[in-house]
Amino acid sequence: MSISGVGQSYYQNNVATTRNVNNTEKFALEKTESTRELSETEEMAIFKKEFYAEIDKIPKDRTKANVAINISEEAFKNMKADPKYREQMLSVIRRDMTGSVAPAPDCSMVITVGATAKDYRADSWSVNNDSEFYARSQNSFYKKTSNKKDRQKKLLEEYLEKRAQVKQQQEMLNEKIAKQEQERSRLLRSWNKERLLSKASNVYEANVMTETVTDSASLLG
Repeated sequence: MSISGVGQSYYQNNVATTRNVNNTEKFALEKTESTRELSETEEMAIFKKEFYAEIDKIPKDRTKANVAINISEEAFKNMKADPKYREQMLSVIRRDMTGSVAPAPDCSMVITVGATAKDYRADSWSVNNDSEFYARSQNSFYKKTSNKKDRQKKLLEEYLEKRAQVKQQQEMLNEKIAKQEQERSRLLRSWNKERLLSKASNVYEANVMTETVTDSASLLG
């Protein structure tokens, strides 16, 4: 069905207006959704910053050389939604950070905060076995270490790096020596083969000469 004249103008104006209104509403809705999502992200970032500040106020016991705290994203969401859970986690963190481990002084501790209180755990061990601590605290939300231990860790890393370099150089040297030994063995085998061939050739020539002399003597006789 075709529309002409005033009717066509009315139709076109109303359709265009409706489309503009729909596009405007759609843009406003998308902008609102984007703003809401950004707001939630910002709120979580602020929550984490405040929680970090609370943890940083807790003094670690002198028997703990290193402390790291791993917190899952699910734990952050639950603590943000439930202030009681947040306080409960801060309480147990405070208990474990300030508690003494006198039977085994100078220990390292990794605290794990999960989605529920049942997921909470605190593991500790002697600083003499700090490889476990540094392996499990690489991406920790919070970490506090003693400068002395950091220096020891740096020295240990430098030592391990140098030892790896020496090992690599030794392996390259061993490989070079092995190749040289293989070449020496090859040359020795080649030389022995040539010597045997030469000896065989000499024997053959000697036999030929002997037979020749014998034949000549027979002819003369």
